[in-house]
Amino acid sequence: MESVVHGAGRRGGAVLTVCYPVRGSSHLPKARRDMTTEGPAETPQKFDEYVQSYTDLHAKNLAASGEKPEYFAQYKLECLKRFGAPQGEALLDYGCGIGNVTSCLATHFETVHGYDPSTQSLDVARSRMPKATFHSDPGSLPENHFTTAVISGVLHHVPRPERLGLLAGLCSKLKPGGRLFVFEHNPLNPLTQRMVKLCEFDDDADLLWPWDVRNLVRRSGFANVRLDYIVFFPKQLASLRPFEPRLRWLPAGAQTLTIGTKGS
Repeated sequence: MESVVHGAGRRGGAVLTVCYPVRGSSHLPKARRDMTTEGPAETPQKFDEYVQSYTDLHAKNLAASGEKPEYFAQYKLECLKRFGAPQGEALLDYGCGIGNVTSCLATHFETVHGYDPSTQSLDVARSRMPKATFHSDPGSLPENHFTTAVISGVLHHVPRPERLGLLAGLCSKLKPGGRLFVFEHNPLNPLTQRMVKLCEFDDDADLLWPWDVRNLVRRSGFANVRLDYIVFFPKQLASLRPFEPRLRWLPAGAQTLTIGTKGS
């Protein structure tokens, strides 16, 4: 359940096709059509159940990309490095789950905190990263403390009415000038939608249009908001991956990266 607020997985895919809905369309990019926007929030207990099987399920879900979960964790780290996230400053991985991405971030950043409501997931994360600091209570996260916050594959598991408040709360944890990095699936990519639909622990997923993520970040108190499309090429086309940053404008990426900066 890496990246869990109400439970979530970090995944990635790679495709070269894209469909374009009409902006403002009432079409909802949900992984399962029976989920309602007013439904109850997922409980941590649900994702405690996946602690032992998560790694295998995650790898199976990513098989079409030709890559293992470690590739996508490293991909996110490389994104943060490319945008100059300070190595010596405190970083928060919000929705860290069992720590697949957190462990990768901890190889580069000196001070790493992780938050997740699944206590069993945190037990695994702590065993993997004894030097990191983990929280199961969001109230224990210090205010105005972090220079970088990462929330990856989380928002599509959060009920729509709660998303803005979650991001506003994250803004309060950042120092002035701190940045938030939001990684999400891109529902404009049909293969991404297919992968999410087939993923066992994404049965509650309610995917966000890229512009909706950008608007949420802006409305939650962040400035200089930037939206990039990322994760374009499968392993078979790995030689083309160095060109991916130049394709940030192309809505064919399997995922999106939205960055916002907290004002002074």
